[in-house]
Amino acid sequence: MKTYLNILILLCSATVAAQTALYNKGNLRIHEGGMLGFHTNLVNDSPFDTNLGLAGFYGTQALTVSGTLTPQFYDMEIAVDNDLQLAVGIDNSNNTNFILGSIRTPLAQPGVYYNFLENSFYNGEGDLTKIEGYAAITGQQNFIFPVGDRTYIRPLILNSERMNLFAKSAYFLENPSNPNSLSGAFDTFEVALDVAYVSDVEFWRLEGSLPSTVTLSWNERSDMARFTDDASKIVIVGWSKLSRRWLNLAGSVPIGSLTDGFVSSETFVPDEYEIITLGVSKIPYEPLSREVLSLDNYFVSVNGDGVNDSFFIQELEQYDRNVVQIYDRYGIKVFEKENYTDEFVGFSNQNNIPFGSEKGLPIGVYFYTISIPEENLNYQGFLYLAR
Repeated sequence: MKTYLNILILLCSATVAAQTALYNKGNLRIHEGGMLGFHTNLVNDSPFDTNLGLAGFYGTQALTVSGTLTPQFYDMEIAVDNDLQLAVGIDNSNNTNFILGSIRTPLAQPGVYYNFLENSFYNGEGDLTKIEGYAAITGQQNFIFPVGDRTYIRPLILNSERMNLFAKSAYFLENPSNPNSLSGAFDTFEVALDVAYVSDVEFWRLEGSLPSTVTLSWNERSDMARFTDDASKIVIVGWSKLSRRWLNLAGSVPIGSLTDGFVSSETFVPDEYEIITLGVSKIPYEPLSREVLSLDNYFVSVNGDGVNDSFFIQELEQYDRNVVQIYDRYGIKVFEKENYTDEFVGFSNQNNIPFGSEKGLPIGVYFYTISIPEENLNYQGFLYLAR
């Protein structure tokens, strides 16, 4: 009885404002099997995190959760015609049931998010019932973030190598080159060598420290037909924090048509990228506007055994002048030489490898381009560097 009295007092004290609110400054708690329905705003300024039972938000008007402390609810139910707006986050430890309306967080405030704790899940998600803003997970390995904008749900599927201590995602219906909700700018024309186009329609922000793959989808609004006439070239691309350009994160073969489909990425670390979105791969790779012919792919093993110790192309001996450039998988130039013969032995000559340059470039796949000005020819290919 004492608990109900406290709630009544708090509600009455808030009626002096334009809109009523339940102001928690005491010791509210929902016991197992209990139910607490919020038909008004919640202002939470005291611990509210040992709850079981059901907390539901209901009404025809928009409701807001604010305050200085994040409440934690066991089961959550959302049935709000005009959405539940979060000015402070909410932690959910079991189930979130979307019935009517979405949960909204400010896209310009990534510190406010709806957090699915270990083993928590949701149901009822859809175009009209989702998270518009930031959703997060704590203690989960694989998860489908039910994020989107006012019109569509645009989920991001995350599959990590192991359990994430924390990961967070949001969807933006904004041009990456000039986003409204983020302070940075991510020029869609600043691309790696194997990226042809980057979407200027939408993007996702994903934070996470573990090697992971993601799956994204596109719909008619994504307008992929404006970027390509071949759906098989649609890939996931990410804005690299290191190289400050869009990199190709292609992993799987796309499934679908130009109007709708989905595609998965290769394994990458989300925290190495500012944002990710959909793009079009450059297949075959064409670094220059002039004719590009293909040479073989090469294996370079710089171990001193006298076999494949350098990058050697016999055909270059036929020409008086050439320019050879080598790029890493991030599109960063690591080597350039005019009148090349066999000088590349696994080390950069570009002074842009800040750490460990004395040990040589890391093993892996690299792009090479060859320009022969006298014949107006350009070649490209791959080489694999081993040690």
